Amino acid sequence: MDNGAHKQDTHSRLAWRLREQAHDIQRLVSGLDEETLAERTLPGKWSLKEIVCHLWRAQEVFEGRIEALLTQTHPTVVPYFPEQDLEFEVKLRSTAGELVVGFLGEREQLVTLLASLSAGDWRRSGDHPEYPHYDVQFQVECMAYHEAHHIYQMIQRRAPLGKIPH
Repeated sequence: MDNGAHKQDTHSRLAWRLREQAHDIQRLVSGLDEETLAERTLPGKWSLKEIVCHLWRAQEVFEGRIEALLTQTHPTVVPYFPEQDLEFEVKLRSTAGELVVGFLGEREQLVTLLASLSAGDWRRSGDHPEYPHYDVQFQVECMAYHEAHHIYQMIQRRAPLGKIPH
């Protein structure tokens, strides 16, 4: 496989991973009512609802970064500090169902965008104070693995609530 085909394969797999992870998130909250989703099943740790809210906010932040990388010449990327994010608190006032629907709708738009990118688009870069080589591919990989970590947390939170749906 030549390098160009390998890169395209990597990009397709990243977009696929984000789509599949969105399905996992939906599955992990399915069948639970609002009160249960808001329950902190592990003391001092986020509830399922709070994790979904965080994932939607992180997705919005990451989408904004991707948009900047695609539309600006070498933009400066500002680090994200979830504990200082006032939008998280605003979003958390929504029901868990609204959070999931919003997250999934935006995820489908993001996956569609990623599927349309050229190899050159994936290499569009910017400046991030923590990472010397920051481009669209790096941002999408960070997003996928950040989210995978939170999906693992969702499994931990869901386990005390009964069998996890297939």
